[in-house]
Amino acid sequence: MRKFLSAVVLALACAAAASAAPRQAGVRVGPEADESKPGGGSAAAPKKDEKPAGDKKDAASANDKPANDKPAARPSASAKKDAERGTNGSERTQTPASVSTTAATVPPVASGATNATSDAPARPGPAVGLPVANPAAGSDANANTPDNNTSAQPAPPNTSGANSPAPNAAPPAPPLTSLYRIGVGDILDIKLLNQPDSRQSTLYTVLAGGVIEYPLIRGHVAVAGMTAEELSAQLVAELRHRGVFERPQVRVSVREYASHAVLVSGLVNDPGTKILRREAVPLYVVVAESQPKPEAGRAVITAHATGKTTTVDLLDAAAMNFLVQQGDVVNLVVRPPEFFYVGGEIASPGQKSFHPGMTLTQAVLASGGVTARAGARVKVSRQGPDGRLVSTEYNLDEIEGGVAPDPALQQGDRIEVLRAGGRK
Repeated sequence: MRKFLSAVVLALACAAAASAAPRQAGVRVGPEADESKPGGGSAAAPKKDEKPAGDKKDAASANDKPANDKPAARPSASAKKDAERGTNGSERTQTPASVSTTAATVPPVASGATNATSDAPARPGPAVGLPVANPAAGSDANANTPDNNTSAQPAPPNTSGANSPAPNAAPPAPPLTSLYRIGVGDILDIKLLNQPDSRQSTLYTVLAGGVIEYPLIRGHVAVAGMTAEELSAQLVAELRHRGVFERPQVRVSVREYASHAVLVSGLVNDPGTKILRREAVPLYVVVAESQPKPEAGRAVITAHATGKTTTVDLLDAAAMNFLVQQGDVVNLVVRPPEFFYVGGEIASPGQKSFHPGMTLTQAVLASGGVTARAGARVKVSRQGPDGRLVSTEYNLDEIEGGVAPDPALQQGDRIEVLRAGGRK
């Protein structure tokens, strides 16, 4: 019996010794865990999930080696046994393969942090491995870099012009019909409001050369070509400059107009020079002042500035708005005879007298009306600028019924009243 018990104890001791050897090899962590044995044998091939030995060696050496680059000391058997115990006091076993895989997949720890898998002290220095992403720090660090600081670059100019401010353009010139520029012979009324009780005359005649003699300035003042407002501003500036008044107030107006004149002749009851009170006036103003005769039918205007001749019919209201300017010559003449021509199914065909404003139905009635065989269609042919005739058809029934307007004719028009059922 004693021999049997001794054999059992010996077997148990051998089994315990055999099971202790793998556990010691499994807890070795550091450079010695992955290097080849001193005997010159090559290290075992890594498994599928393991990284190459070189990467594990660099990652482990950056965090596990002490400052003097010496290999870490082997922990005692009791310390390794305590580390393998769980919280419930039970002993854990770990194979070398599982330890190696864990060491390869754990990312490197930054400098100054504690490595839970190594007893070696942490080595200060820059972190080795992948950098830790910090969005806040990254945005602040790159805020002023040339590549990322897009707000510092100037915005491109706006070339579309949709919202850009318009440049300082000169105000539009007033129309000639509301403007008058002082000329030689005009009599000006210049009042100095700072001296309301002055007995001195305020009337000044524009002398040859376009100047006036103003006593407060003691010299000649050029006024030709200026408006009354412009002359007033010039006198105020001159009096202030000479120190006559601190705040002079001057009002200028034209008492008598004499410099702007046109010559009217021809079939008028009051020919001669007509004075203009503006830079330009409509023709009907000059004609009305000249009192045209009944036989006058046209006005021939010769422009003083260009020498161009323009003929205007006195019965054409729109044409009578033609502007007449200083120095122009207006000659009223008789209107030459004008005609239109009518044919086809008309009672009295032939050449007929024309007057401005005549319409198609008036021309048909003036020609005696249409015949019994006439239809509703009427063709009007008119000579174009190139000398070719351009024809237009109208319907008399629609015109008389108010459906279509009554067209106006021109001198020289050809009117043809078509037969009912006839071809165009």
